[in-house]
Amino acid sequence: MHILVTGAAGFIGFHLAQRLLLQGYSVVGLDNLSEYYNVRLKRDRLELLEQHAAFTFARVDLANGKILNALFQAHNFSHVAHLAAQAGVRHSITNPQSYIQSNLVGFGNMLEACRHTKVRHLVFASSSSVYGLNAKLPYNVQDSVDHPVSLYAASKKANELMAHAYSHLYGLPCTGLRFFTVYGPWGRPDMAPHLFTEAILKGESIKVFNHGDMQRDFTYIDDIVEGVARVIDRIPAPDSAWRAEAPNPATSSAPWRIYNIGNNQPVQLMDFIAALEQALGCEGIKKLMPMQPGDVRATYADIDDFRLHTGFAPSTPLVEGIARFVAWHRDYYRTYP
Repeated sequence: MHILVTGAAGFIGFHLAQRLLLQGYSVVGLDNLSEYYNVRLKRDRLELLEQHAAFTFARVDLANGKILNALFQAHNFSHVAHLAAQAGVRHSITNPQSYIQSNLVGFGNMLEACRHTKVRHLVFASSSSVYGLNAKLPYNVQDSVDHPVSLYAASKKANELMAHAYSHLYGLPCTGLRFFTVYGPWGRPDMAPHLFTEAILKGESIKVFNHGDMQRDFTYIDDIVEGVARVIDRIPAPDSAWRAEAPNPATSSAPWRIYNIGNNQPVQLMDFIAALEQALGCEGIKKLMPMQPGDVRATYADIDDFRLHTGFAPSTPLVEGIARFVAWHRDYYRTYP
């Protein structure tokens, strides 16, 4: 396989590219090195990837369709793992245009490039955010996801629909993966594990939204990468059981699939903070705050379909994953004892 990994300088993309390179695949990593967060972290991830002879980096903005098409024509990718996106729920409220350009225009360009070069399988990142106002737990891929509460979530739902249209029209095999609260070493600095760790170590207060009444299906990065790697070479076929009279939202008469990837074990926010405090060896100062716009109270992944089709289920315990994250954080930032 000759694989394109977009967002290769990002958290999940970096880990996936590493995994594929260790499996012996040829990988081109695409990223635009946006300044959404510290670019130094992205460059340090890339530096590790560039130690592999089979890795090539391409600095490309997905919104530039002409350059993206040229990259595809030059490399003739067999598979694409599309993980690049403008991330962040709250950021989408204050900077909507970046989501439109990256997540909508950029995704459209990606579909066109895959179609014209006959990519064998496009695997793309969706998000648990698409479940929006859904209150029924756990979230099931057969549930309706028509009520997003942020532009970020809406853009991910749109990606799923756009991919389905291309699967239906052109036979492009597409698999969308709804990730649930991914954490671990090399994680994004705008996410709770990093923000809480920094604040606790500095003796500053941590913002605890909805007064702590929150649940998240925290999923360790190695489990996410294992899931993505298994999906890449499982090219979807049309579902022979799919019926237009009673359509299954997760499958299709086209070669298109949607899966959840989550730990299948939601954790209370206060328990997550306690695990972080245990790993750090000190207690944080909690500042209880109301729910933020675009946020949801709980996420919980039903992964039965994913387990059935891949034979895999995430299993890393939160305490173990947090300990690994804290060890990496201390080593990487080298600011703390």
